[in-house]
Amino acid sequence: MNPEPISAGGARAAGPAARTESRKPLHNFGLPGRSVAEGAGSFLLVFATAVAVFSGTGGISSPLGVGLAAAAAMVAFGYVSGGHFNPVISLGSAAAGRTSWKALPVYVAAQLIGGLLAYLILWVLFQGHPELTDTRQIFSVLANGYGTDYQLGFPLASALLAEVVATALLVAVFLGAAARRIPAVSAAFAVGVTYAVLLSILAPITGGSLNPARSTAAAVFAGGEALEQLWLFWAAPVLGALIAGLIYRSIDLSISDAPAADEAPAADEASDDEADEDGDSPAGDAVEEAKAQHPSGTAAQTAGASAAGPNEISRESDDDARGFFAGDDDGDDDGGRPGTVRH
Repeated sequence: MNPEPISAGGARAAGPAARTESRKPLHNFGLPGRSVAEGAGSFLLVFATAVAVFSGTGGISSPLGVGLAAAAAMVAFGYVSGGHFNPVISLGSAAAGRTSWKALPVYVAAQLIGGLLAYLILWVLFQGHPELTDTRQIFSVLANGYGTDYQLGFPLASALLAEVVATALLVAVFLGAAARRIPAVSAAFAVGVTYAVLLSILAPITGGSLNPARSTAAAVFAGGEALEQLWLFWAAPVLGALIAGLIYRSIDLSISDAPAADEAPAADEASDDEADEDGDSPAGDAVEEAKAQHPSGTAAQTAGASAAGPNEISRESDDDARGFFAGDDDGDDDGGRPGTVRH
C-alpha cells in the first residue's frame, strides 16, 4: 500500500486519493466460493502426494513433492479461502479463533471431496491399464498404517505420538506464518518446507498422514486393514491441531488483554488537572502558539488531520495487516492478527 501524502506541516492529507484500493477481504468471496477453493486446493495437494509417492527415486523425493504442492496450492487458492487444504489446519485455525466454527464443517467437507476426487481419478487411470489387475493393492501403498506389518513395524503408541507432535508443529507453523505481515509466497514456502520435513520423519513410522482427507481417500480405495486403522489418522491429527490452536488462542488472548506500552492517562483527566484558572489548557496554548508561528495552512492541516483521524488511520492499519491467508470468516474478518479473538 502506498503511504498517504504528507502536507507541509506534517499532517496527513485527507481525501479519497490518499489510499490505494485494499486487497479484497476473504469474507467477500462468500462461504461457497471459499469452499470451492478449499476443495480445489485439497485436490491438488492429495493428487500431487499420490503422484510423488509413485515417482519413487526417478524424480523428486516424495516429501519434497508434497511440500512443493502445498506451497503451490496456497499461492494459487490461498487468497480466496485462507489456504488450509487440510481438515486439521482448519480445526486448528478455528481453535485459535482465526476461523469461524460455522465454516469449519463446510471446509472439511470440501477438503474430503477434493481428496476423494483425486483418488477417484487415479483409480480410473489405473483401471485403464491392461496389466494392472489389482488396483486395491496399489492403493494400499498410499495408505497410512502402523504395526508389525507396516513399514518399520512401529507400534500404535509410537504412531500416535509421532502424528500428534508432527501435526501440532505443522498447524503451529501455519498459524504463525498466516498471522504475520510477511509476503504470501514466504508464508507458503514456510508451510511447504514444514510439510516436507515432517513427512520425511513420519514416512518410516506411519507413511506420513498429517492430513485426514488424504488418509481417508487412500483408505477408502485400499480397503481392508487401511480402513480399520483409519481412526488413528483422524484422532492423532485432531489432537495435535487442538493443542496448537489452543496455544495460539491463549497467546492471542494474552496480547489482547495486555495494556498498550504507550498508553497515556485519560484525556479528560489530564485536561482537568492541567487546565489553568481561565479554563485554558496547555494543549490549547500549544495550538494557539502553532497558529501564531504558521498562520497560513494551519487550519487546513488541522482539518485534514481531523478528517483523516482515528477512523482513517484504523482502516489503513487494517488493510496493511490483512495478510494473504488471514481472516477467513463470514462477515467478521479479523485479518488473522494476534490479539483479535472471535467468540
